[in-house]
Amino acid sequence: MLAGVKPFTTDDLMACYRRGVFPMAESRRDDGFFIVDPDWRCILPLNPFRMPRRMKRIMRSAPFTFTINRDFAAVIDGCAAPGPDREDTWINPDIRALYLDLHRRGVAHSVETRLDGVLVGGLYGVSMGGAFFGESMFSRVTDASKAALVHLAARLRFGGFKLLDAQFTTPHLEQFGAQTLPRRVFQALLGVALDTQGDFRALPIETSGETLVDLVTAD
Repeated sequence: MLAGVKPFTTDDLMACYRRGVFPMAESRRDDGFFIVDPDWRCILPLNPFRMPRRMKRIMRSAPFTFTINRDFAAVIDGCAAPGPDREDTWINPDIRALYLDLHRRGVAHSVETRLDGVLVGGLYGVSMGGAFFGESMFSRVTDASKAALVHLAARLRFGGFKLLDAQFTTPHLEQFGAQTLPRRVFQALLGVALDTQGDFRALPIETSGETLVDLVTAD
């Protein structure tokens, strides 16, 4: 590290989120990272949350169970690993270390999808006030990451959150009603959300798939 250069800390990272910006690396093998402030921002509306009909059937059939914050390190490692639809990711060791520290501070959370008790998918993100900043997701079996997203949306709605930030839109997210907003609109929504207080742990983990569907689709 260069003399006189202040290390980037988790306090700095939380200040970034309050300003509506976030870190990324060029690749998982890259040294360091940069701060991103997109002109356009993707959000997933929570009231109501759009669910494809097929996912409603899957959630109601209850093949998956869920945990939260049990295996945060395993979730971020799953998100960092290359997969069939991505040869590389942006989660490098520096970013991993920062989010593990945020998790220890109770600010970063994971939603874990399990099949017969085994971790098969999930997502992680950052909770501040009534805003949740989704960072990444992974899946080792079909629909595991989508099921985690549905669980997250239900948890956020139940906990009184106002904003689910998804950063950049993808075909995967468009199925769930993703909207792309100009920076100034996103910043206005963020300001309102940060002035409220969500409770990430309010929803019981044992909530059934049927109830999760009802929670996210209620008007």
